[in-house]
Amino acid sequence: MDVKTLCLGLLTRQPASGYDLKKEFESLFKHFFPAGYGSIYPALADLHARGLVECEQIPQSGKPDRKLYRITEQGRSVFADALHHSTPQHKLRSEFLATMYFADQMEPERLRELLQQRIDDLSRAVEHLDRIQRSWEADTPRGARFVAGFGSTIAEAALEYIQRYQSTLTDHNKAREPRRPKLGPARKSLEHRL
Repeated sequence: MDVKTLCLGLLTRQPASGYDLKKEFESLFKHFFPAGYGSIYPALADLHARGLVECEQIPQSGKPDRKLYRITEQGRSVFADALHHSTPQHKLRSEFLATMYFADQMEPERLRELLQQRIDDLSRAVEHLDRIQRSWEADTPRGARFVAGFGSTIAEAALEYIQRYQSTLTDHNKAREPRRPKLGPARKSLEHRL
């Protein structure tokens, strides 16, 4: 599913502005499908040009007009087709895991710092998802409940795994000599550019 299709899906629930959609992406979707204004607004413009959404301009005092998007019947049809005929992939791209692959080449202090950052991020994610779930009304769609529960479960499992194995990883690095020399000014500069 791409940003356009996801915007269509959100608009099946209720009309929304680009700002409203961005809040949705930042709330529940941020943990598995990040999108910002740079992808949401072009998606809405394309959906509007294709007749899949309508746009109503609502005047605001002292501000630019608010654009409220509504899905059209054609948009509902395209969204239903996407749900029924696409095979969703579960893609995972993690800079954290890519970095951890090379943990044996890191200074122990840096490794501990990265692990603690990830623990903190995961703890915040679990708290955020739990707070969302507690705030929901009884009529919240089952799919939304499933996604929040899935995200919370994955984050809790990752948190538990890191906490369980972090000492094994950091103690191993402490017990041996690092494979690379300490970074000099030129290497530090290169590292920041990478």
